[in-house]
Amino acid sequence: MNDHRLRLEDYPRPHARLHLNLFQPFGPIYDWSRTPRLRDYYEPDAYVTLVQEAERGLFSAVFLGESLRLREHLGQLNDIAVTGRPDALALFAYLAAHTSRIGLVATLNTTYTDPVDLARRIATVDLLSGGRAGWNVVTTDNGWTGENFRRGGFLDRDNRYLYAEEHVAAVQAIWDGFAPDSIATSTDAESWLRPDGVAVVDRSGEHLSARVVPQVPPSPQGQAVYFQAGDSDEGRDFAARRAEGIFTHHVEFDDAVAFTADIRRRARSYGRSGDDIIVVPGASIVVGDTAAEAEEKARHLRERFLTDRRVRQIVEEVWQEDLASVDLDGPLPQHAPAVDRQSRTHGIVHTGHEPSAKIREWREISEAHGYSIRQLVEHLTRARAFVGTPGAVADELAHDVRSDAFDGLNVAPDAFPDGLGDIVDRLVPELQERGVYPREYPGTTLRDTFGLPDTVGHRVPERATLRAAVAV
Repeated sequence: MNDHRLRLEDYPRPHARLHLNLFQPFGPIYDWSRTPRLRDYYEPDAYVTLVQEAERGLFSAVFLGESLRLREHLGQLNDIAVTGRPDALALFAYLAAHTSRIGLVATLNTTYTDPVDLARRIATVDLLSGGRAGWNVVTTDNGWTGENFRRGGFLDRDNRYLYAEEHVAAVQAIWDGFAPDSIATSTDAESWLRPDGVAVVDRSGEHLSARVVPQVPPSPQGQAVYFQAGDSDEGRDFAARRAEGIFTHHVEFDDAVAFTADIRRRARSYGRSGDDIIVVPGASIVVGDTAAEAEEKARHLRERFLTDRRVRQIVEEVWQEDLASVDLDGPLPQHAPAVDRQSRTHGIVHTGHEPSAKIREWREISEAHGYSIRQLVEHLTRARAFVGTPGAVADELAHDVRSDAFDGLNVAPDAFPDGLGDIVDRLVPELQERGVYPREYPGTTLRDTFGLPDTVGHRVPERATLRAAVAV
């Protein structure tokens, strides 16, 4: 645990506020067999229950992961990874009617969507929610996913961010094409729409072209908030230009401080302040009456997650064969993988398409620590967790956010749809007592909640040279 004895004025951000986001990923995060009603994973009202609990705890946003194809394992549908859910924007339209302040951030893929259609759908949810929509911009070259769109392998990996740049620029132009004061405020006006209030968006780029008349007016926050989650060098640069929020795995204190400093430096190189990006890594939070009780709860949750089937699947994904006869409490298999180079990304372990390299890495770790297969997988999958009494966890989070390690956390609930109780009822009051967490929402929009200025698209020049909108 970090040293929390610094005086408030000695911190780089002494008055920083912590944001908590509800992160609802796909399985295998939970032991699905312990969910009383398995259809809850698809029921809108189950999401209402979870998101209303997050809003009661003044969470800044709910962030949904996305999977455009059901996961597979050894050529069959994965029987333990729940990876399907309703369309995020349609679900958020429903959630908007059952909430009033929490932000709604959808993960939407630039590779497999049309910018004209996507711009309209996001703007619609932003309007319906009163300005609470966000877009987690993701891109992929994954041909396996592309098969669902009859586009398998059509986008070269080196071009995915160039394509994403053009896609986001097109969406931005479409949103900009409908001026905020275009619609008449009185029936005495000559027309319901100011003649120059809507512009034809005409764009022609290397990867896509679009000519469209925007249909949806701006919401109270102007435009949806941009998020991004790439961690490569190209991904960080893309975030520095385009993102207003960043989802990341950099949460260990020294690593987090270095990552956040790098992002802010890159943003300043594009003419931004650097403080106009909200950095939000993922982590779990487990609290108990005592430190020992919290550790026991955390251990129990890990064991629920790492069932024998889950452990075996992780190893089988790398070896690409059935390993039912392998002893999970023994060493890794000694033979080579069935396939030395993977061409499909569809499992729960990313091997970089080179299983042999991943196996060498795993052997080195196992030999250095004397790990069995089960112990190795537990080591590899151990996510960063803040574990302790509510007061101790609040102290650590206050220290980290004031040190500019991050601006908040994406927190996955420990059950669905009712896994946030301890955080809302026990941790949030401690955070509020330390002055690092709000006692009410600061406004009605997602931009209000994050303290963000006008959309970054108005403050950072486009990278791609594309024709500007032409007014009609």
